[in-house]
Amino acid sequence: MTDTAVTKKSKRSIWIPLLVLVTLAACATAGYSYWRMQQQPSADAKKEAPPPPAPVFWALDTFTVNLGDADRVLYVGITLRLKDEATRSRLNEYLPEVRSRLLLLFSRQDANKLATDTGKQDLVNAIKQTLAPPLVAGQPKQDVTDVLYTAFILR
Repeated sequence: MTDTAVTKKSKRSIWIPLLVLVTLAACATAGYSYWRMQQQPSADAKKEAPPPPAPVFWALDTFTVNLGDADRVLYVGITLRLKDEATRSRLNEYLPEVRSRLLLLFSRQDANKLATDTGKQDLVNAIKQTLAPPLVAGQPKQDVTDVLYTAFILR
């Protein structure tokens, strides 16, 4: 063997591992780039949905009502959670009718039943049902999502 044959063989032995190393680096870079591009849409998809609209509350003046079953008095303050601002303006427009419906409802209550938690919850459901029908023919129903007690005294 000659010197040139040995140097060619040693040069070839250097180039092969070097080419393998460059190929592996290129594949790793391409794989990382592909992985990052696949992660990008999911990051955009993870953007939080906009928060729900703020609830619309409508506080009513307190009611003082004689209960029908005994010489008992109910003093109750309520705040209504409504679906939207349009419902609040509609209820405010017809406030005398709203208060009348509620006064009639409160005066029909049983004092012994209202003294329990289930009685109070039943009253919440009754308030929702009382206010749900349209105030005037042709108007939509009122959507009262919740009734919150702000005062509740039973004497």
